[in-house]
Amino acid sequence: MDTIRRLMEDQLKLSRRLQSRVRELEDERHAPLAVVGTALRLPGGLDTPDAYWDFLRGTGTAYSSIPEDRPGLRAVYDPEPGRPGRSYVDKAGFLSDITHFDADFFGISQREARLLDPQQRMLLETAWEALERAGIAVRRADRLDVGVYLGMMASEYSERLEDRADLTRIDPYYTTGGGLCFGAGRISHVMGFRGPVLSVDTACSSSLSALHLAVRGLRARECRYALVCGSNLLLSANLMVSLCQTRALSPECRSKSFLASADGYGRGEGVGVLVLMRLADAEREGRPVLAVVRGTAVNHDGAASGLTAPNGPAQQEVIRAALADARVEPGDLGYVEAHGTGTALGDPIEVGALDGVLGAAIRARGLPLPIGSVKSRLGHLEAASGMAAVLKTVLMLRHGEIPAARSAEDGELNPHIPWERMGITVPDRNQPWPAADGRRIAGVNSFGMSGTNAHVVLEAYRPPAAGPRAASAAPRPELLTLSAKDPVALGELAASVLGHLKQAGPDRLPSLCHTLRAGRAAFAHRIAVVGTGAAELADVLAAAIQRPAPEPVAQPPRRLVLLLPGEPADGAPAVSCLAALREICPALPAAPGGDPVAELAAALGAFGLPVTVHRGEGPVRLTWEADGRRCSAPLADPAGDLPAALAALFTDGADLRLDPLRGSGAQLLGDLPTYPFQRRRFWIEEPALGQGPSGARADDRPAAPDSGDPVAVRSYLLAELAAVLEAPGELDPSRSFLEAGGDSFMSTLFITRVEENYEVGLTAEDLPLDLPLTELLGRLADDIAGGVRA
Repeated sequence: MDTIRRLMEDQLKLSRRLQSRVRELEDERHAPLAVVGTALRLPGGLDTPDAYWDFLRGTGTAYSSIPEDRPGLRAVYDPEPGRPGRSYVDKAGFLSDITHFDADFFGISQREARLLDPQQRMLLETAWEALERAGIAVRRADRLDVGVYLGMMASEYSERLEDRADLTRIDPYYTTGGGLCFGAGRISHVMGFRGPVLSVDTACSSSLSALHLAVRGLRARECRYALVCGSNLLLSANLMVSLCQTRALSPECRSKSFLASADGYGRGEGVGVLVLMRLADAEREGRPVLAVVRGTAVNHDGAASGLTAPNGPAQQEVIRAALADARVEPGDLGYVEAHGTGTALGDPIEVGALDGVLGAAIRARGLPLPIGSVKSRLGHLEAASGMAAVLKTVLMLRHGEIPAARSAEDGELNPHIPWERMGITVPDRNQPWPAADGRRIAGVNSFGMSGTNAHVVLEAYRPPAAGPRAASAAPRPELLTLSAKDPVALGELAASVLGHLKQAGPDRLPSLCHTLRAGRAAFAHRIAVVGTGAAELADVLAAAIQRPAPEPVAQPPRRLVLLLPGEPADGAPAVSCLAALREICPALPAAPGGDPVAELAAALGAFGLPVTVHRGEGPVRLTWEADGRRCSAPLADPAGDLPAALAALFTDGADLRLDPLRGSGAQLLGDLPTYPFQRRRFWIEEPALGQGPSGARADDRPAAPDSGDPVAVRSYLLAELAAVLEAPGELDPSRSFLEAGGDSFMSTLFITRVEENYEVGLTAEDLPLDLPLTELLGRLADDIAGGVRA
């Protein structure tokens, strides 16, 4: 009997463990994701989340006339609908500038930058901004576990190079500058990520389809962070004419979502980026959580009445699936950002689908469901429309406000939709989030012309209940670090941060300094200041801005020496210093106990440089070498000395990891200035309609010098390389080929040009691209001279 009892007890324990594991696996399958960073380029000059929110709360639209730099779109315009080969569109949601880009920041040559689809350029800048707002420092060597998921359906810029009568303008970047896969791949390559990289084209639902894949990838732990991007530009007259021939576009060039006057959609362009990660990880890392992704779903219309026709039952299915994935009930939704293209066919089907899934719960709770579509204000951004919708919804959830979705001038709502029966409303004024149980939950719809439907469920973030607040500690010196790739950008960044410092209270200051230290990558041009309190830091930073920027250190510190007084047997100075260090740096990793000197060296090594210990006279201090200079900083009082020592190391170019300086309660802030890109114009002019691009430019290359003169050959090679890279000025011979913006394509083109005049015996393996140009071109010149002598 006892044996049977024990067996039953063992089986019961096993059953409970299995049930617990099943619950864990189910929870992982539905794990919530945090939106921790955003960035955007939207019509109307909107380039920050704050600017977008101000726009949403205001009135008016972002539609504008066709820009001067789109002559093809202007040439095919004819106001009369139905003209073959013509477009009746003369307005859309155009971006204010797509021609400028900071190629040097991303290590891209002038030649490649000019040939890159502007979508790729804007994706690089917005991806960087979003990661900075998330407090994620992008160091290429770290190979961060970031996945890139891009929704993109067209790349029309390369059409400017197409001329069947003359293919001389086609070079290697025709492929990588325009292919859809390279939009996502370039982000991961430039930033050195190692997660999955996917470009998704499901037409207008591309962005939300990409978001769905990112959610699945994060839950499956295929990556730690995910960049979800959407992009769209209006460059091709071909697509505009085609859409006009189908009468998909409104003759008034505007999406009139859910209105009686809806007669097609108005086009728009833009780029949007989200940074996602698992919510539990975001909370553990102290990242800014802007909203929570609860669930997503994707499906297809299947056997609908036509490939491009919407399917109401399929739309209901995808909404139900997203709610199930989010584990929320239909009555929990307080708002839906609808697809709302503004077509006589599409709007009634979409509202009917919402009513089919949510209607009974809406009527039972007695609170109407507001819906809206940002397309009526921005235009339909096609592949990027899902990002514009999600970004809007994130802002609404954060602020607890629903902006107006129509104005009094818009006229009546669509009479084919039984609004009075459904309990669904289209608000005509800004209103607070509908009162419910304290939760703010929203859905976002997106339907693709290809038949792919997507739905996302988002919730406002509710931080965990805070524990008892510790007594305010005495103010301590704070280290603030700033850097940029050139002195002009550094000055602009410092001026922006100065404005934030002047408004920072004592509770915000530790988080501000922590974010700028640990949430930003460090570049060659640097400023580091130390101060107790925001006012002092602001004064010191203002003074630093006025001084001439020092030149970057060529040979930064590679190691530190910790000088301790006394004999090796005397561990008292190390014990005292270590105790003080741990008090001001609670985030320092623990080290094995036993030897206080080794523990102290390990603690200091957590800042990024290896530390060796020497005994000597005088107080505790750190020493290092930079550019051949011997430098020293006291460490007798770590609370006051450590920030100053790290500031000196930072300005000397040390590759520091400053996370351990994080004070108790400091969080990463998402509203600080991002990198001020220094943009130059890169643009291929569009050929006149009916004509191909102009032929190749005249070759005015200088004559090659005699191969027996290595000095002259080196100068010639440097000039040839500058021409291949289309560098704006002389190349810096101390930089490597890669640092100058070169790659394997450029190497091939360069060697091909050289071989037009000289015999080259060296192989690619003999000329690694990470060599300084001085050495690389020297080897090549010597090889050319040696070949002649032989």
